[in-house]
Amino acid sequence: MTLRDAVHEFVSDGHSLTFGGFCGRNSQAGAYEIVRQGKRDLRLIDDSPTDQVDILIGAGCVKNLEIAWQGVSIFALASNFRRAIEKGVPHTVEVEDYSNYAAGLRFLAGAMNVPFLPTRSLLGSDIPRYNRKIRIIDDPYGGKPVALVPAAHPDTAIIHVQRADVRGNAQIWGHLANDENKARAAKRTVITCEEIVPEEAIFRIPNMTAIPSYCVDAVVQVAYASHPWSCYGYYSHDVLFQRDYARSNETYEGFLEWLNKWVLSCEDHQYYCEKIGTERLAEIARMEQALNRIPI
Repeated sequence: MTLRDAVHEFVSDGHSLTFGGFCGRNSQAGAYEIVRQGKRDLRLIDDSPTDQVDILIGAGCVKNLEIAWQGVSIFALASNFRRAIEKGVPHTVEVEDYSNYAAGLRFLAGAMNVPFLPTRSLLGSDIPRYNRKIRIIDDPYGGKPVALVPAAHPDTAIIHVQRADVRGNAQIWGHLANDENKARAAKRTVITCEEIVPEEAIFRIPNMTAIPSYCVDAVVQVAYASHPWSCYGYYSHDVLFQRDYARSNETYEGFLEWLNKWVLSCEDHQYYCEKIGTERLAEIARMEQALNRIPI
């Protein structure tokens, strides 16, 4: 499918969403397309999202967040997140707090199709005091307290990978984050990939298939879909572009100018890449190839 068609079919107003990636392989292109299509009242369920969710908040797409952390790389706190929480700009966003570990347990529980999973780590924090969905019970086997976190079942997961075949078998190099569990926990999964490769290429190294075809509802080839984040083996982090985003985002007016320039005025991600410039994209690809030589 095209990215436009996938977002139109699998993301609706009021849906719950999760994005793949962690410190790279972020689903930037998917977030941009959601903004272009004007989706509203979304519930974001994630661990530690970055730019893509901050942009969705600033664009007025998000109503609720169930997360552990929100930021923008090394450059700044997520300004749109803070404005929404502290000032109600562009509108107030409700937040349900978890730790990173607890967020991961939620996706694992969803992938296992069990209603909850236990943890002791939350007992050392104030999170259960403010999040009523976390239940504390006595361990029926040992008698000591244990915290229960509810399973996550997002309506849609949008996950970017290095490559996939047309059936949706998706291979990931580097950090998997919670992506294999997100794909299984979600009701629908959209895979975006740098390349669509023949099935034979997938079969040659089947152990690299983190997300199998039976978990996938759409496959979309989108080169540089993680820009300005990196995609291991394909391109490096465009640090200067992300720095400029953080600077623009210091004011809401600055963010809206950035959004119009890099998202709303681009009809699709290909146009966005052309606007970034082929030489700039080629340079971050050369940097990655020089740093990480892996058999693709």
